[in-house]
Amino acid sequence: MTTATGDFDLTIDELRVVARFVAETAEAVLPVFEEAHPHDPRPRTALDAAWEFVNGARRSRLQRVTSMDAHRAAKVASTESARLAAQAAGDAASAAYLHPIAKAHQVGHLLRAAANAARIAEIGAGGDPDAAEAVLVQARERATPVLIEVLSRYPAPPVGKSRTAQLMSALDASLRSCR
Repeated sequence: MTTATGDFDLTIDELRVVARFVAETAEAVLPVFEEAHPHDPRPRTALDAAWEFVNGARRSRLQRVTSMDAHRAAKVASTESARLAAQAAGDAASAAYLHPIAKAHQVGHLLRAAANAARIAEIGAGGDPDAAEAVLVQARERATPVLIEVLSRYPAPPVGKSRTAQLMSALDASLRSCR
């Protein structure tokens, strides 16, 4: 089944692959948010909605609403790491609605959660870039051929100024080189 066509086609099966990649990443870092904000369920709820889609449920308003809620939780998080973890959970839920338009900013929906996880590791290691690189290596190893094919339909994002944007660009370049 094909989603709404834009500059290219995306199938529901391809969206599930993308959502799985993002959800796996978010799952690994969500405890960072939950430790800082144990009474805020919004990112967990978004991640649960992402898994529902990954596991065969139709995409629905649930993914959209919970994604927005998780991003709101990110805005009020008490630490950078907690913010990045909540944002990753929101990205997992919103992956069900990746747009088939050839715009570089769409790459963030595929790879920002992994870049966030790398930045969280870097922060946790006192700013050691090797910790971030180790997480990016793991993300590359988890990337399936389908994920890389979907990524290749989008233009590469420009290298941003933030550390997370730089990590995302590095991951993007390394995945594209796998083709």
